[in-house]
Amino acid sequence: MKKLLVINSSARMLRSQSRKLTAAFVEHWENMHGKTAIKFRDLGNVHVPHIDEQWIAAAFKPAAARSADEIESLRTSDIYIAELQEADVIVLGSPMYNWSIPSTLKAYIDQIMRVNETWKLNPANPLNPYVGLLQNKTLVLLLSRGSQGYEKGGYNEHMNFQSTYLKTVFAIIGISHVHVIVIDGESSDRDRLKDVIAQSYERVRGLIEMELV
Repeated sequence: MKKLLVINSSARMLRSQSRKLTAAFVEHWENMHGKTAIKFRDLGNVHVPHIDEQWIAAAFKPAAARSADEIESLRTSDIYIAELQEADVIVLGSPMYNWSIPSTLKAYIDQIMRVNETWKLNPANPLNPYVGLLQNKTLVLLLSRGSQGYEKGGYNEHMNFQSTYLKTVFAIIGISHVHVIVIDGESSDRDRLKDVIAQSYERVRGLIEMELV
């Protein structure tokens, strides 16, 4: 039985397209697989600790050498990493804020990018020194954007620090099997947006039925 981790990061609870996409994913997943093991992690309206000097010092020490305070500073990171380690499929919902991701999601990423926990260095390969430690997992990015043209070859591609960044950091920790579904143009024509939303929901259904069985 595959284990699912669903992460939401939108600050909006009721009018968030990315949250609606993750909810649709869960609904179709349960229709296909029944009430399987699903863990939810909400980052949108909670305090996600920023890493600080003590966190950095603790993360680069062997576990046995950490003080009680250093162990405590890594507690949130340990929880987040354990959830990723246990999951087979990670579903991440994120809006585009200021051409990037919500600050709470960035803080979360800082918490999970832990040397010798989610990645390690391979000095023998200076051109690609990162070895991901989270293997055999699938990442599903369910994204929303206010405007259009951020896809590869699009007129706003150079301003996309959302999907490009997320795919890069998750690949570093070993998760390179990625599916991306986007609702874009939230601020544009209402009729077009309805079509985009309907197509995105269909893509969610197809992904679950054809790719994630």
